[in-house]
Amino acid sequence: MPSDEKRAVKTSTGTAHGPGYGDDESLNAIRHADDELLAKLGYKSEFRREFSLVETIAFAFSIMGVVASVSSTMSFPLVSGGHVGMVFGWLIPCFFVMTIAASLAELTSAMPTSAGLYYFSAKLAPPRWAPLASWITGWANVTGQVALVCSIDFTCAQMIVTALNVGSDGAINLGAGPTFGILLAILFTHGIVCSAATAVIARLNIFYVIVNVGTTIAAIVVLLACSGDQRVSTETAFTMFENNTGWSNSGWAFLLAFTSPMWTLTGYDSAAHISEETANAARAAPIAILVGVGATASLGWLLFIAASFATASVSQLLGTDLPLPMGQLFLNVLGKRGMLAIWSLIIVVQYVTGAAQGVDASRVVFAFARDNALPGSRWWKKMHPWTRTPVNAVWLVMALAGICGILGFSETALSSLAGASVIGLYVSYVTPIFLRITSGRTRLRPGPFTLGKWYMPIGIVAVAWVSFIVVLLVFPPEVNPTADTMNYTVVIIMSVFIFASLSWIISARKWFKGPVKTVEDRDGIVGEFDEKGARVEEKSVESH
Repeated sequence: MPSDEKRAVKTSTGTAHGPGYGDDESLNAIRHADDELLAKLGYKSEFRREFSLVETIAFAFSIMGVVASVSSTMSFPLVSGGHVGMVFGWLIPCFFVMTIAASLAELTSAMPTSAGLYYFSAKLAPPRWAPLASWITGWANVTGQVALVCSIDFTCAQMIVTALNVGSDGAINLGAGPTFGILLAILFTHGIVCSAATAVIARLNIFYVIVNVGTTIAAIVVLLACSGDQRVSTETAFTMFENNTGWSNSGWAFLLAFTSPMWTLTGYDSAAHISEETANAARAAPIAILVGVGATASLGWLLFIAASFATASVSQLLGTDLPLPMGQLFLNVLGKRGMLAIWSLIIVVQYVTGAAQGVDASRVVFAFARDNALPGSRWWKKMHPWTRTPVNAVWLVMALAGICGILGFSETALSSLAGASVIGLYVSYVTPIFLRITSGRTRLRPGPFTLGKWYMPIGIVAVAWVSFIVVLLVFPPEVNPTADTMNYTVVIIMSVFIFASLSWIISARKWFKGPVKTVEDRDGIVGEFDEKGARVEEKSVESH
């Protein structure tokens, strides 16, 4: 690593942004060093660096919305193992996801840019294949990001419908049309929130994490303390296995329970995507990824253990008329008023999870458009002059998520969309990891966080796990599926793959060269370039 780059990294990692970390002068020095490092990665700094270490951790944690995500996906382990599915169907995948998180944390520390995953792929692939690797990773990530916004917000709409149903004693039972209308309203409000200035979004994440952790702990406590005679024995809670899938092989049926943690433990790459808005990004972003995944995995497991103890009858929860079995469990344990109280908090958690995911998705779209990889890139990479955020990209994400929401008129299609979001995201996660352990073994210049010699075994486990989980997630949830119970995830994924492939073959391979350098650092001078690579101006790097 050149000496000037080493100095930039060292300065960037010497102090953290936030309360108790020094005066404005030192903070400005950190931001300046961050901008210098970003310039060495090839990009002009366009955001204000307002996220502190704590706020970056809060963002990475909040985007996974543990209590809301567990409530959304509880049906998977109930069907695929019952009590065992809830406890161990969550625990086992978490160990493997940590290998993915650790690998991405190392890459993010070395290359803290909003481009994130597809930038990593471009830099780690052989030069001849770098544009294609970047193109595939970018489209997989954009697909997963937009689909996840839709999945989160549609589930929020379903939670609201559940509350209305319980509150009216079943008198209000909204169908797909009104639920879709609620989704559009949620997306509209998220568009407003996500368009705010970085400072506002950063401060909101402290509120997000307080509500998230507080509601999760409250849910754990009430499920254990208020279940009374409904509480099952420890033996039942940890060892009772029920196969409700229709698959004759119970081992395979149990594996399908992995869908819940895999859907929940997504979006932690968000710390990379806001790294251009983070002070001390090379240090803060990898810490946020690891803490976010670790905390979500731990709290999720405790919540599922509490739910297992409080579940007197798996079949009764699966047979509920409510959209989500977790709603029925809270109703059984707490009664109508207690259920509505805790459910209202869970709705808030799901809402703020969607807001955080909207920010993440918009940064991915902005970065990909900045490298001219999306149709209409010149619109989506524009920064609002007042908020200094990519407002056009925000509203594009919300519009696309609303279009995806049409799939909500079919429960099967909506479930398939959730599977597609997981596959899209994890394919984009594993591509740079695969390149790191193959062609990129000597290409990475480590940042402050590095796996050292352990990058290889950890990377191999991560790649093997994603390869397995992608196959798992395209299988139907039950044996002998009908048109109404089929898993159409592969249809959604292949549609995007065919579109991206044809675009590459017909056009993109002729002009897409991977990340587009917008600056050229030379002795502290930054030259800006237009889309064709022509210099348009020179200026000193400024702190933001």
